[in-house]
Amino acid sequence: MRAVQVTEFGGPEVLTPVELPDPVPGPDEVLIDVERVGVNYADTHQAENSYLAPSKLPLIPGGEVVGTHDGKRVVALLNGGGGYAEKAVAPEAMTFPLPDGIDDLTALSMLVQGTTAWVLLKKNAHLEKGESVVVHAAAGGVGTVAVQLAKAWGAGRVIATASSDEKRALALELGADVAVDSRAEDMTQTLIEANNGRRVDVVLDMVGGTTTDQSISALAPFGRLAFYGMAGRENPKPVELRNLLGHSTTISGMWLPHVFRLPGNVFGTALTELFELVRAGKLKAIPGGEFPLSDARGAHEALRSRKTVGKLLLDPGK
Repeated sequence: MRAVQVTEFGGPEVLTPVELPDPVPGPDEVLIDVERVGVNYADTHQAENSYLAPSKLPLIPGGEVVGTHDGKRVVALLNGGGGYAEKAVAPEAMTFPLPDGIDDLTALSMLVQGTTAWVLLKKNAHLEKGESVVVHAAAGGVGTVAVQLAKAWGAGRVIATASSDEKRALALELGADVAVDSRAEDMTQTLIEANNGRRVDVVLDMVGGTTTDQSISALAPFGRLAFYGMAGRENPKPVELRNLLGHSTTISGMWLPHVFRLPGNVFGTALTELFELVRAGKLKAIPGGEFPLSDARGAHEALRSRKTVGKLLLDPGK
């Protein structure tokens, strides 16, 4: 099969097209003929071995695919990678049949980014109707879904941040009440001003660095910041617990694999709800570009440049 392999850790340049034997499924696993592969920030961290779960060489990146198994369309999460290929092995428990009306882009947009937004708003932030919500990187994969979900679930004011006029326009089109420049020098004041002079209730943050620091400072009493990534690759300042008393604020982290440790089928529930919202016309996936499998490097370069929007895909047929 055609695949993309990493034999030394590094940036996009380490992604190498190769020919490899087809993978063989083990017990409780299924073999999927891959039609599209989802590209995530986690893949860029996996390639440079800076992800939460350590990588082992050689590796095939990619944690999500859509394709066919036994003639049926499925979308699947993979265990430790293997997605950048024409065929992939997935745990049967993390392989989900696709309902009618859900295309490849939507399936992959909702599998990781959609469920991430769902968990952040419901489990981390415990969003209540009427509350203000800040969505950083609002034009990205998680951000585009989070803006739509926050509005659908009754947020009082959704504040999007993005780095260009085009991205901010997209966030407004998706339902944000206001969109501000993510490069603002004083993000604390920018967010408060965007919320009509009031501190904000909820912040979804995957940027890190000063963006995180200043967002924490913008939280209202009992405000919550949910941290789920560090696209800027810069650590925020350490949080002093006593400083949280100043506004009774809460800071939480979220890594999607931990959802599978929760009682009940939380992930499956989230995915089903997301697909239902899509079919009802209340939620849509945003295409971010489709790259040939042979140009996985280009996909990573585009993602790391932070110039993309929505969901990036790889096509194993090219």
